[in-house]
Amino acid sequence: MSDWNKDQWGVQQGRGYPPFYAHGGEPKPGHSQPYAQPVVQPQYDPQAFGNQKSPFDDGRFQPKKRVNDIFFLILFILQFAGFVALSGIALSEYVSGNGLGGGVGNGSQVGSSVTLNRHTVYLLLFVTAAALVLSMAYLMLARLFTRALMHITLILSIILNIGICIYYWTTGYYSGAIIFTIIALFSIFAYFGFRSRIPLASLLLQVVIDVSKHHKSVYVVAFIALILQAALSVWFSYTLIAMQVYTKWTPGNPSCDNGTSCSGSTVAGLVFYAVFSYLWTSQVIGNVALATLAGGAYGSWYYFGPREQGQMPKHPTLSAFGRASTLSLGSIAFGSLIVTILEVVRLILNAARNNANAQGSFVEACLACCAEFFVGCIEGMVRYFNRYAYIEIALYGKPYIRAAKDTWTMFMDRGIDALVNDSLVGMTLMWGAYVIGLLCSLFGYLYLRLTHPAYNADGQYTAPVVLFAFLIGLQCSLTMSTAIEAGVSTIFVGLGEDPQILATRAPDLFGLIALTYPRVVQGVPRV
Repeated sequence: MSDWNKDQWGVQQGRGYPPFYAHGGEPKPGHSQPYAQPVVQPQYDPQAFGNQKSPFDDGRFQPKKRVNDIFFLILFILQFAGFVALSGIALSEYVSGNGLGGGVGNGSQVGSSVTLNRHTVYLLLFVTAAALVLSMAYLMLARLFTRALMHITLILSIILNIGICIYYWTTGYYSGAIIFTIIALFSIFAYFGFRSRIPLASLLLQVVIDVSKHHKSVYVVAFIALILQAALSVWFSYTLIAMQVYTKWTPGNPSCDNGTSCSGSTVAGLVFYAVFSYLWTSQVIGNVALATLAGGAYGSWYYFGPREQGQMPKHPTLSAFGRASTLSLGSIAFGSLIVTILEVVRLILNAARNNANAQGSFVEACLACCAEFFVGCIEGMVRYFNRYAYIEIALYGKPYIRAAKDTWTMFMDRGIDALVNDSLVGMTLMWGAYVIGLLCSLFGYLYLRLTHPAYNADGQYTAPVVLFAFLIGLQCSLTMSTAIEAGVSTIFVGLGEDPQILATRAPDLFGLIALTYPRVVQGVPRV
C-alpha cells in the first residue's frame, strides 16, 4: 500500500506531462493524470469561452437556505415511518414465537415448515456480508486495473449472456431463451464497437481515481453509505423474510387464532409495501452519497483546484452532506421515487413472466419478458440521467425538475449527450454490480440446496430467497460504485459549464475529448 502515496501507476506528485495529443499520441496503458497538474498551455482559445466564472457564481456551493420539493420529503419520511411501524409490530410477534425456529447450517430437522424462519435470516446475513466484501473488492480492482477491468467487464458480460441463453434453452424456458439470444448476439457485436471507446473511458476513470486518492473522504462516504445499505438490507431481510411480515400474517400460524387478519392478500400487500420501501430508501441512501461526493471533493477539485493550491474551502464533503441530507433531500427523494416505481414495475413483470412460464403459457411469458426488458431500458435511462441532475442539485441546490431541465439543456447545447453515451465507466460499474448480485444469489441458492430447511422442502421459497439475495448484492454494489460515478458525472457537468477548467486540471483528458468531440470544447453560450 505504500505505492498509494504516488499518483496512479507511479506518476509522482508535482510531475507533469505535456498533453499527449499535442504530439499526435494516444493514452498508453498505465498513463495517468497527476493530481496537481502543472500549468500547461492548453490547446484552445480562451476567448472562445467568454469570461471565466468564479466558483461561487450562480449560487454554486452556496445555495439558498430553503427546503426544495418538500412534498416528496414528507412522503419519504412517512413511508419510512410506516416501515418502522410495520417492523416493530411484527418483530414483537417474532420474539414471542422465538422466530419460528431454525438456525445456521442444516435446517431440515428444526424450525417451522409453515414459512421462512430464522434459518433464512442467517442466510441473508451471510449474503449481506458477501455483498459487502465483494463490493469493496471490486472498488479496489477499479483502482488497480482500470483499462483491463473494462475489457474484462465487456467480455464477462458476453459470457454471462451466452451462459444464461444456453441455460434457458436447455431447461425449456423458451421465452427467456429467445430474449437472451438476442441480447447475447447484440453484446457480441457491440464489443467490437466499444473497444475503440475504452481509451477515453479509461483515462476518465484514471483521473477520477487519482482525485479520490487525495481525498480520503471519498472512500469514507462510500464506506459509510455501504454500511448503511448493508444495515438496511439486514433490516429488510428480518422484516420481510424471517421475523416480521410472514410470521404474523401467514395463514396457518398460531397468531391467526388470536383475531389477527391472516390471508394471502394481506401478506402480498405487506410484501409489496416492504419491497417498495426498501428500494426507495436504498435509492435515497446511494443518491445522497452521490450528491455528497459531487458537491464535496470532486466538485471542489474541479472548480477550486487541488487542495495544495489553497483555494478549496475547508471540509467541502461535510458541507455537501449537510446540504444533501437536509435542503436537497426532498429533491433526491423525488428523483429516487421515479426509479423506484420503474423498478417495482419491472419486478412485477418478472413475477408475471415466471408465473406464466410455470403454467406453460409461452405467449404470455414472452410478452411479459419483452415488457420487462422495455421497462428495464427506461429505468436504466432514467437512472443514468438522474445522476447528472443530482450533480446540479448538489452544486446549486436546485429543485429536481429545474435541475433535470437544466441538465438536459446543457447536454444538448454542448453535445455532451454523445460523450456521455460514449463513456464505458457507467457500464463497467453497472455490470460489476450485476455480477455481484448474481454471485450473491448463487450463494443463497447453494446455501438452500446444501442445508435443506424445513420450510423449503418442496422448493417453493427458492425463487424469492434467491431474488432477495440478488437485490441485496446489487444495491450494496451500486451504493459503493457511487464513489467513482460521482467523480465521472461531476467532470461531465463541469465540462458542460466551464470546459476551459478541465484543460488546466487534466490536459490529456481534455485533449482526447477535444479530438473526439470538438463541439464539446467550442465556445457555446453559457446556460
